[in-house]
Amino acid sequence: MMSFPWLVCSACLDKSMSWGRIRSLPFVNKGSYMIESLEELEAIKQSCRSMVTKSSSLSAGTAVIPIPGLDIGSDVAILMRLIPKINEKFGLTPEQIDSLDTESKLFVMTVISNTGSKMAGKYITKALIMTLLSRMGVKVASKGVAKFVPFVGSAVAGSISFAAMKYMGNSHVEDCYQIALAALEKERREHEIVIESEPGV
Repeated sequence: MMSFPWLVCSACLDKSMSWGRIRSLPFVNKGSYMIESLEELEAIKQSCRSMVTKSSSLSAGTAVIPIPGLDIGSDVAILMRLIPKINEKFGLTPEQIDSLDTESKLFVMTVISNTGSKMAGKYITKALIMTLLSRMGVKVASKGVAKFVPFVGSAVAGSISFAAMKYMGNSHVEDCYQIALAALEKERREHEIVIESEPGV
């Protein structure tokens, strides 16, 4: 059976199961906490989205300062802090994935590839962030130009920065959520097979 350190008691997804049978399933630690259900996974998603909103506000605040290049450098620094935190909450840092058994690791990496995520399971470097930001070139260029427009320019730059950062951050949260959900569902199916094969069940 595959074992995912960030997923615990995934059979909780099956509402028809009794709490006694759910509690009988093995619990696996993930760092200092455990994900025990779909509900907890949803809570992690919302927590990460809140982190993204706060980081987006920081990005917008920097964008209004009329110093060339300051906003981009700030965005890179913010993302280099934010993305690893999101990965860790979903159990998708390189270290967490490396700790999996071979079969589990292969499954996770396959799901990551299928989602097209560029940051899940990756070491987050400045070069990686710059590459991803360059793919948002229109928004970045607009931000740089708008900042120097008198009166309304700074406000426009802040709005663009907030929207771009929030889009990028929330897209990554959604990728991580889908990856973790796929693993959670696989665990649920495997636990169902084990439970059904138990005598007297």
